[in-house]
Amino acid sequence: MEKFKLTSLERKWVLYDVANSAFTMMVSTIIPIYFNSLAKGAGISEVDYLAYWGYTISISTVIVAILGPLVGAASDKKGRKKKLFAATIAIGSILCFFLGMIHQWLVFLFLFALAKIFYSVSLVIYDSTLSDVTDDSRMDDVSSQGYAWGYIGSCVPFVACLVLVLMSDKIGISQGTAMMLAFMITALWWFGVSTPLLKVYEQKHYAEGPAEKHNILAELGTSLKEIAGNKKVLLFLLAFFFYIDGVYTIIDMSTAYGSALGLGSTDMLLALLVTQVVAFPSAIIMGRLSRTKDPVKLISVCIGAYFCIAMFAFFMTSAWQFWVLAVTVGMFQGGIQALSRSYFAKIIPPEKSGAYFGFYDICGKGASFIGTTMMGLVSQITGKVNNGVLVIAAFFLVGMVFFRMSAATRLKNK
Repeated sequence: MEKFKLTSLERKWVLYDVANSAFTMMVSTIIPIYFNSLAKGAGISEVDYLAYWGYTISISTVIVAILGPLVGAASDKKGRKKKLFAATIAIGSILCFFLGMIHQWLVFLFLFALAKIFYSVSLVIYDSTLSDVTDDSRMDDVSSQGYAWGYIGSCVPFVACLVLVLMSDKIGISQGTAMMLAFMITALWWFGVSTPLLKVYEQKHYAEGPAEKHNILAELGTSLKEIAGNKKVLLFLLAFFFYIDGVYTIIDMSTAYGSALGLGSTDMLLALLVTQVVAFPSAIIMGRLSRTKDPVKLISVCIGAYFCIAMFAFFMTSAWQFWVLAVTVGMFQGGIQALSRSYFAKIIPPEKSGAYFGFYDICGKGASFIGTTMMGLVSQITGKVNNGVLVIAAFFLVGMVFFRMSAATRLKNK
């Protein structure tokens, strides 16, 4: 198979996946553990800790579901995408920088929610720039390279943070100072690694008309009507709503879930580091397979694998099982995210990519409030954190049904 080589612009685009993945790692590892310590200090039980964490994720993603399409549509006008992209990165990284200085659990949750909102909105804009940096024939590979290098690249600041947190006593600093430094390192990495793309990015596709007369709500309404009238796009978004909801719930809640089961922090952090390492080659392999295999089949395999992962998590009780979970998630996480992103980019009008990816985000990260909320509610009602995972497994089944319907519609339209 011919070797795939990224262009200079594509490499700089991939770097933002490397930049923002550092914050993603913090959200799924160190941040919930840090919050757990704050919550324990305030006398909050393990079940309530998991629920409050889930509710915070849910509230932030509901806000993103509202802001995503609005900011995305605003970015579709000529010259706006780069400015809005830079603003979300700057504000999000600044909030991350100061998170380690907060010691009151409720204030911490509030600032964390804000940081996650700006992070998520930056991804709406970032995903919509894919059609500006490459063409349809290269999208699957470029998108996969982004996730792959994001996974392995995020390990650099994460390992530095892990060393600080786990070896703070040997280094001669307090645990609180180590956490503060970890947040600072993550924030600086996020902002610094983003700059190469911001320096060279140019918006090639944009909506026509003067920016000052840009009616965002009207254009969003038009985009909604277009989506409703296009079965290929509509059915895919319905499928994506369910299956990626399960994926992001697993990402957001994995460490909190393991902590609530009583698993050791060190085991969980190292296992999730392995997830990133495994995800690197797996995402690249998925990108290469997409050159000869139908992406529909590859995405279907990933959805089925995640259903099995969720069922395995239901029975998880020990540290070694968490390691198995971490490895299997790494095998399919990059593939399902990368191929979904590039698949969607191919079936939408590029000049409206911001608005369309705003709705895509509603059906993805913005909609994951259902998974985190349901997992929190079921855990509290039953008093067992394992039961919440069954809801996530059901999401993958429903997602598979809609995705196969979308694939059938796509074939008929050819």
